[in-house]
Amino acid sequence: MQEQQYEFEIDLETERIEQLLQSNNLVDFREEFLSYPLYEQAQIYRNLNEESRLQIYSYLSPQEISNMFEILEEDIESIEEYLLEMNKQYAADMLGEMYTDNAVDMLQQLPTDEIPTYLRLMDAKQAKQIREIIHYEDETAGSIMTTEYVSLKANQTVRSAMAILKSMAKEAETIYYTYVINTEGQLVGVLSLRDLIISNEDVMIRDIMSDRVVTVNVDDDQADVAHVARDYDFLALPVIDENNVLLGIITVDDIMDVMHEEATSDYSGLAAVDVDEVTNNPFEAAKKRLPWLITLLFLGMGTSSLISNYEGLISEAAILSVFVTLITGTAGNAGTQSLAVAVRKIGQPETEKRNFSAMILQELLTGLISGLVTGITIMIVVGIWKGNFILGAIIGFSMLMAITVANLAGSLIPILMDRLGFDPAVASGPFISTFSDLTSVLIYFSIAQYFLSNFL
Repeated sequence: MQEQQYEFEIDLETERIEQLLQSNNLVDFREEFLSYPLYEQAQIYRNLNEESRLQIYSYLSPQEISNMFEILEEDIESIEEYLLEMNKQYAADMLGEMYTDNAVDMLQQLPTDEIPTYLRLMDAKQAKQIREIIHYEDETAGSIMTTEYVSLKANQTVRSAMAILKSMAKEAETIYYTYVINTEGQLVGVLSLRDLIISNEDVMIRDIMSDRVVTVNVDDDQADVAHVARDYDFLALPVIDENNVLLGIITVDDIMDVMHEEATSDYSGLAAVDVDEVTNNPFEAAKKRLPWLITLLFLGMGTSSLISNYEGLISEAAILSVFVTLITGTAGNAGTQSLAVAVRKIGQPETEKRNFSAMILQELLTGLISGLVTGITIMIVVGIWKGNFILGAIIGFSMLMAITVANLAGSLIPILMDRLGFDPAVASGPFISTFSDLTSVLIYFSIAQYFLSNFL
């Protein structure tokens, strides 16, 4: 309800801004638009059509637009459209006012051959900082770091350090941590803003800094970086190269973006669909989803073919068909649960990963226990319900075996994909469910055939 109210207010604000734009009322527009929080400015901007946005560019300076675009950076898919509709010099000036890491993210949404044009039009200092970052491989620490940080020398006083901090505070992305480097640019220590504030002005930086610095390497995977930030509860992490040279920092807002991106990626895999797809075109949406659906369709046909091989058995004991979906559905659920645990474990840093053999054994035992309890329960229920405990035993034992195999597959498949260099999230929930259907049907009718042949 609160979210609906907020959207309603944004719609009203958008209408108000559109009226001011249509009346060409520059003074009232600036007063009204700039009075909104940056997040609301961004939402209003997104709701406007291209004609209104073009008018806004003539009313607001590149710096004012850049403040709003720091928020819009989260809606990265639309950035190309926004940048290409701007005058190139205006866009370059706007990007030059942004923090380096955010400017890099936006430039990377443009066609590769367009990027040099914007860099040439940009302030030389900012363009140099962007060039230092933009070549790093995507989804690494280097690709999400910023070079706007405060660094100090160990042989200076707190008084001089505070003067440097004050002069650099406007450009730095964060001032809560300052990093101490030597003459070669190597990271030797860190201290917080609190350390500086409470220390005597004549104290040397080397006497109050901490030389136990938690760092990440420029080539580290962004997911590993996010785990480090989470574990240590830091607002920023220094990024170094193999020679311990300080290259930049990664701030908490970028860490949150990474966590959201990784969570979305995992969920997309489990659902076998890109949950971030923004198209409103049903044909485009269907085009993106069809490959998985067609693949699963053929895998599902294997299940249907398998059932057809047991037509004779079903004709002799038609009651068996009643419980097919019960067994396949329960096994599919168990397999998806195991898959989620395995993908989560694989996504953890190396230091947190447990031995995969132990994990597989754990999932096997979990499947056996879950299958045993579920199997006994359904055996009793079917035995009483149908007055046939032989049938109950068939269903119960099939349930035990199907859940155990599904649990094992749910953990083995993503581990195998990870070892082969593929994204383990590709082992999606629908894939595991369909695979479980196939194995469950095979188990169920094999057990039923054995029981019926030997006990009836």
